[in-house]
Amino acid sequence: MTKQASREEMLALLDWFQAMGADAAVDEASRDWLARGSTPPGADYAWPRRDDAPAPPQPESAQSRRILAQSQTSEIERARAATPLGASEAEIGARRIARQAGSLEALEAALKDFNGCGLKATATKLCFYRGAPAADLMIVGEAPGRDEDLAGKPFVGRAGQLLDKMLAAIGLSESDVHITNIVYWRPPGNRTPTPQEALACRPFLERQIELVTPKILVAVGGAAAKELFGVTEGIMRLRGKWREVAAGERKIPAIATLHPAYLLRTPAAKQLAWQDLLQIRSKL
Repeated sequence: MTKQASREEMLALLDWFQAMGADAAVDEASRDWLARGSTPPGADYAWPRRDDAPAPPQPESAQSRRILAQSQTSEIERARAATPLGASEAEIGARRIARQAGSLEALEAALKDFNGCGLKATATKLCFYRGAPAADLMIVGEAPGRDEDLAGKPFVGRAGQLLDKMLAAIGLSESDVHITNIVYWRPPGNRTPTPQEALACRPFLERQIELVTPKILVAVGGAAAKELFGVTEGIMRLRGKWREVAAGERKIPAIATLHPAYLLRTPAAKQLAWQDLLQIRSKL
């Protein structure tokens, strides 16, 4: 006898599909495949008859050929504009563009026009920052997730809600901090950003830090800590230790802590994150 799946099991399966990147329906209407019974796929398909064959193409006029050539040229130009640049070329272009931005608004506009990061082609929205435009505390995470991709803001899902509670525990709110990520678009399936993707976004992040002028930088999670600090150690070795990050002519105190998504999976590690939070409050 086949066991009927419980509601909790079905929800867990949906969560797994979402974590794997299947976060959108393929068709407009749902389809009950179990209702097919023993009918094999393709049973309702019929070979086309000769009478249904399309009519032979008519000779093209000079005007139709000209319209077709123009449309093909437009398609090529759009494809060329959406094609990511090579990693080194993207970094050079990003550094030149980011340096010209004199405000966060200008930097966001530059990011919207930037095609040097391949993540832009698969993401829904740009996730620039959340919180105050200028703040003493700047938090840098790994990458946007599904909720962030839909909202266009970093840390708005379950991990972001926990981050807000962590900040509230040391007397801070969204208006007191500036929150962003090392990449500005969601990686497919919520995977970790590649070094090339982080490298393409790095000049924008550096310029963002200069414009926000924080007194303290907090790297949230291993990927963010490795990118900000230029190291290869794991987060457990990096967390809780103060370093300095260069931002233009300034050197900013920085510390790494555990990612809220990790804390949701491993509640016992919240004690370590609390120790880091106490250090941040004391430093502020």
